[in-house]
Amino acid sequence: MAHNYILQVTAGSEYDITKHQIVPVNHAKPTTIHSEHISVDLNVRIQSYRGLPQNSPSSSPYFDLPPHDKNKDQYSIAFKFSLPENINGNDLVFGNDFDHPIRDRLPPGFSTAFKIVKWLVDPGLDGDVYAEKPYLYGPAASSVNTLHIRGNGKIDGETEHDAGLVFTEGGDEDGMDLRKENGIPESEAARKKHFLNEENRKEWEWEAGKIYGCDFFNPYLDFNDFALRLPGFTLPIMKYWDGQGLRKVQKRSHTLRYVLKNRKTDTVLFVVLFTLYLKEDVDENGNVKDGVEGGKPFELMPKDQAEKHELQKNGIATPEEKIEIEKLPDTSEDDVD
Repeated sequence: MAHNYILQVTAGSEYDITKHQIVPVNHAKPTTIHSEHISVDLNVRIQSYRGLPQNSPSSSPYFDLPPHDKNKDQYSIAFKFSLPENINGNDLVFGNDFDHPIRDRLPPGFSTAFKIVKWLVDPGLDGDVYAEKPYLYGPAASSVNTLHIRGNGKIDGETEHDAGLVFTEGGDEDGMDLRKENGIPESEAARKKHFLNEENRKEWEWEAGKIYGCDFFNPYLDFNDFALRLPGFTLPIMKYWDGQGLRKVQKRSHTLRYVLKNRKTDTVLFVVLFTLYLKEDVDENGNVKDGVEGGKPFELMPKDQAEKHELQKNGIATPEEKIEIEKLPDTSEDDVD
């Protein structure tokens, strides 16, 4: 099934994909997002990438750097951001959410996979997958693999490394002073453990004007086969992507959404969408065809478009195609040499 689809990554300050920028995967130059709530520079890297835009690099020098070379990391969402107002450490969260229920679409083995993900990737991950609008968020302070803090500055979209945004745990002089003042450990593992404690999070503020560099990566999500590969456990996610099983609700595209948000105010700060499009919905220039919306189910599309696409998917001629067939001259065996 995966070979019928092609991946595109977009990002923006809200959920609406029509307001997003296309992210040039594996390129060094960051994508910059500005809104009244946040300023962000963003890089997305995917190992062995074969998606849009066309002719994107299949890899990035990032994957040759430690610890990614040793870890065999498969993807990275790296971002640096600045806030106009303080956000409490217990309120800034990072993770996945959905616009519709997924409780009836959860694949077999989901509970086991979730336990392994909490153990390996993010012990602070929590949420409600049975809600009307399901979510899985972790506190950003403990969820990101790398946290680098700098003094006041600007988000400028400048490349910092051949691979783009590359951060080490710690900070500049101002950032290290800030960490010490707040009792934040120097190492990645100790910092994560520190912020798994709710009281420690509540005592911490993501301060306005400071520059925070974050990187979220792991070797477990395979964007080529669209599978979650955990030690001793592989979960195919293609037909459950965006929580919609293909058995009942056919879709032109499927979306996995990462979001940074203030959960106290329910304010979305920025969104990264990984959207799978049917290859037939992408033209020869690598552009998504008019009328195709990322992650939109057939049931929410105009009826004629949905019916036409489903007929094509099932190998049945559409009404337009039937008319063209009827226009063809009749032939008999005597007409064929």
